[in-house]
Amino acid sequence: MGKILSYKIQPPKDVNIIIGQSHFIKTVEDIYEAIMNASSNIKFGVAFCESSGPRLIRKDGNDNNLIELAVEYAKNLACGHLFVICIKQGFPINILNNIKNLPEVVNIYCATGNPVLAVIYEEDEQRGLLGVCDGFTPLGVEDEEHVNERITFLRKIGYKRG
Repeated sequence: MGKILSYKIQPPKDVNIIIGQSHFIKTVEDIYEAIMNASSNIKFGVAFCESSGPRLIRKDGNDNNLIELAVEYAKNLACGHLFVICIKQGFPINILNNIKNLPEVVNIYCATGNPVLAVIYEEDEQRGLLGVCDGFTPLGVEDEEHVNERITFLRKIGYKRG
């Protein structure tokens, strides 16, 4: 019988992460191209845990610090066919559809700047990501003031007009 583990990820303040599962060695290069096709302004690093053959963590990106951060998260998660993308100067919403549309991408677990708690199952030489806890539980329901703050914020950062 295996065991359930957890791993906490606290992305730096200006970094968002995407954690997903894929099934092929070309994933790391395809993710690189998908991000660059979506937005050449985003700085990013990607790490992919190969699950057979040499079982290496494959890496790519356009920012060495973000590549190393993605590798660190991938090493600690250590789940087969898992990928981690760390991004700056953009948000997951800017690249997520390009990532999801890659033929080898199987699942996206999260796309966030929040703290993440990864829940992992481990047995013998195998590990799998069961799911993630993204951020924290709600503290209430928005009122009119919160609605106005949300509307103002989305316009301030350019995701809504007017």
